[in-house]
Amino acid sequence: MTEEKREAFDTTVNSVSSNDHQIGTGKIVLTEKDADIAMGYAAEDVVIDEATNKRILRKIDLCLGPLMCILYACQFMDKVSNSYASVMGLREDLSMVGDMYSWTGTAFYLGYLAFVFPASYMLQRLPVIKTVGTFIIIWGVLLCLHSVPQYAGFIALRTLLGMMESAVTPAFVIITSQWYKKEEQFLRTSCWFAFNGVGAIMGSGIAYGLAIRDNYSIHAWKLVFIITGCITIFLGFVTMLHVPDTPTQAWFLTAEEKVLVVERIRSNNQGFGNRKIKTYQIKEALTDIQTWLFVLFAISNNIPNGGLTNFSAILLSDDFGYSKTTTLLMNMPTGAVEVVGCIALAYTVRWFKHRMIIALIAQSITLICSCLLAFAGPAKARLAGYYTLYIFPIGMICALSCFASNTAGHTKKVTTNATYLVAYCVGNVVGPQTFISSQAPSYSGAKIAIVVNQIAGLIFLAAIYYVYWRRNIAKDKLEKVTNEHLEFADLTDKENPNFRYSC
Repeated sequence: MTEEKREAFDTTVNSVSSNDHQIGTGKIVLTEKDADIAMGYAAEDVVIDEATNKRILRKIDLCLGPLMCILYACQFMDKVSNSYASVMGLREDLSMVGDMYSWTGTAFYLGYLAFVFPASYMLQRLPVIKTVGTFIIIWGVLLCLHSVPQYAGFIALRTLLGMMESAVTPAFVIITSQWYKKEEQFLRTSCWFAFNGVGAIMGSGIAYGLAIRDNYSIHAWKLVFIITGCITIFLGFVTMLHVPDTPTQAWFLTAEEKVLVVERIRSNNQGFGNRKIKTYQIKEALTDIQTWLFVLFAISNNIPNGGLTNFSAILLSDDFGYSKTTTLLMNMPTGAVEVVGCIALAYTVRWFKHRMIIALIAQSITLICSCLLAFAGPAKARLAGYYTLYIFPIGMICALSCFASNTAGHTKKVTTNATYLVAYCVGNVVGPQTFISSQAPSYSGAKIAIVVNQIAGLIFLAAIYYVYWRRNIAKDKLEKVTNEHLEFADLTDKENPNFRYSC
C-alpha cells in the first residue's frame, strides 16, 4: 500500500467496532489484515464510463466464462457417469443386488459431506485457483481408477471422488463474487451451473458411442470412466495455467484495467477475500436465520436431485421401458432443458430485477412437472413431466448467487457456503435411498418424495425472500456511513449499514 492508501485504510477500519461489530462504537479497531485483499488495490476518484465497463466485462466473460462452463459440465458428467455405467453392465459385473447400487450414489455425497468444510477453508487460506486446480486433477485420476476395483473398492473410490469435488462449487462462488457486480452474478452463476446439462448431453453421447460397439478389450462401462477422467485431468491443468487467483493478477487485463476491475465491484460492498479466518464471522453465519433457511431449502431441493442423478438411466430403462442404448439417448433432452431453461429464466433478470421471484416461478413449474411424473397415467405425460422437471436447478443457482452477492465478510461467505453444501450433501445422500428396489420399476415412493420436497422448497424460498425484504427495510432506516473504502473492510452484510440485499 502507498502511504496515502494506508491513511485512507486506517480512517476506514478505525471507525468499525464493538463486540457486535456495528459502526462507530469505538471498542474494537480492525488492523490492516482484517481488511479485504482488494483494499490494497483500491484507488481514489476513479470513475468507469459505461463503454469501459462493458469492455472489461466482455474480457472477463471471454477469458473466464467458457472454461468455468466446460469445467462445471465435466464435473457433472463425471458425477453421473455412474448412472450411465449402471445400464452398461456395471451392476452385473460388480454383482450388485438389492440396494447395493443406491450406495454408490450415497457414498459420493458422504465423501463430499465429510470434506466440504476442510475444502472450503483451504480455499480461504490458499490461492483459490491453484487449490481447486489440484483438486480437479486428483478427481480425474480417481475417476480413471473407477475402472479397476470390485464393489468395495468402487464404493471407496466414489467416496474419495466426492471429497475432491467438494471444492469446485465453493471455488466457483468465490470466483463469481470476485469478478462480477451483484447485478451480473445471477446470470453468470446460471450459465456455469446450467452447463450441468451440457455435461449430461456429453456423458450420454460418450456412453452411447461406447455402448453400440461391443468389441473392446475391456468392458465399455469402464471406458466411460477412463475417458471422462482423462478429460478432467486435462482441464485441471488448463485451469491452473489459465485462470488467475485474483483479478489483480489477471494476465488478460492491462495495469489500468486491474485498477478498474477493483472499482467495478465496489458496489458489492465486498472485495476479493481475506485469508484470515474470523471467528466472529463464523458465529454470525451459524446464528443467521437466512443460513438455516438455505439449509432447509438445500435438503428439500436435493433429495430429488440425489435420486435422479443416480437413477435417471434406470428410471428410463425400467419404468419407461427403453432399451439400454435408447435410454442413453433419451437422457440427452434433460440436459437441453436444463441449459436452455435455466439460462433463459436467469436472462429475464435483465428486465425483471427480482431473482428470488424468478426462482419461485421456476420452483412452481417444477412442482407441476413432478406431479406429472408421479401421478399422470399416460407414459408420454409422465415423460414430459420428467424432462421439464430439469429446470429445478434454478433454485440452487439462485442460492449460490445469493451467497456471492448477499453474504458479505469472507469468512462468513465461506462458512455459509460450506454449511449450505453440507445440507446439499444430506439431500443427495437421502435421495438415492428413496428409490427402493422393491418398488421397481415404477419407484412410486421416490416420485412422491420428489413432489413433497418440491413443495417444501417453494415454502423455504419464499421465506428467504421475506427475510431479505425485511432486512432491507431495517437497513434503510440506518444512517449511511461515508468512510472511504469501507466497501473493502471485509465487514459482514449485517454489520455494514451500507449493505443492501439484492432480491
